[in-house]
This record gives sequence, structure tokens and C-alpha cells, in this order.
Amino acid sequence: MADPQDDVPAELFARLAADPLAAHLGITLDELRPGYARASMTVGPALLNAVGTAHGGATMALLDVVHAAVSNSHGTVAIAQDVHTEFLAAGRAGDRLEAEGVEVHRSSRTAVYRIEARAQDDRLVATALARVFRTDRPWSDVPA
Repeated sequence: MADPQDDVPAELFARLAADPLAAHLGITLDELRPGYARASMTVGPALLNAVGTAHGGATMALLDVVHAAVSNSHGTVAIAQDVHTEFLAAGRAGDRLEAEGVEVHRSSRTAVYRIEARAQDDRLVATALARVFRTDRPWSDVPA
């Protein structure tokens, strides 16, 4: 089995995986490679909305954690500019949602990512198209 952060420095993987909001919501960064990221969370009682399905904010947070990881996977700081999300099916209590993000386009200053969140039964829960501004600042220069 491949290392979950092949080709990404262990320090960068650790810093992106240590997102405080992600930890609060139970989101774990499972895999990170240049141009690819995967994270997951279980829809527990605290992540439900008033109707009893996964709160859109929780689902969006999962997509955003993947967006942050994949867009920073090349080792330079990337800043979110836009995320367009489509909610396609309700996440249900107890679902294990897994989101994968892939790089669609990257230039010296911007990049675009497609992110999909699926439940354990392969039901597509949400999809996002996200864009970032890419800086020249290496992650190694960002204070821990």
C-alpha cells in the first residue's frame, strides 16, 4: 500500500491534516499527493440539520478541507477565491462521507479543482468546482 502522502513532504501533510475546524467536525485527511487529496468524516448527531440529514455546512466543510489540501499540495500557499457547490443527495445520519479532490487546471497564479463527496454506498452527495490564487510563498516559510 502506498504512503498516504507520496511525493508530499510529511511536514506539509501533517500541517494540512491538523486543521482545527476539521478536527472539531471529525474530518480526517486520508491521502495527499500533488494535485490530489482525499478526506472523510462520519455524519454524527452533531452534524445533522433540523430535518435530520447532514448539515450543508458540515458537508461543505468536508469539501473545503479537501480544497485546502489539494490546492496546497504543491508546497506553496494557495488562497481560496471561489467554491461553487452543488448538493445532490442528503447525507444521512451514520453515513461515512469521503471527498476526493483533483486538479483540473493549474497556472503560475491560479488553479481549479473538482471535488466530489460520496457516501459509503457510492451515492454522490455533493460536488464542487473550486478556484484558488497561488502565491509564491513556500509552506516551509509559514510559521507553524
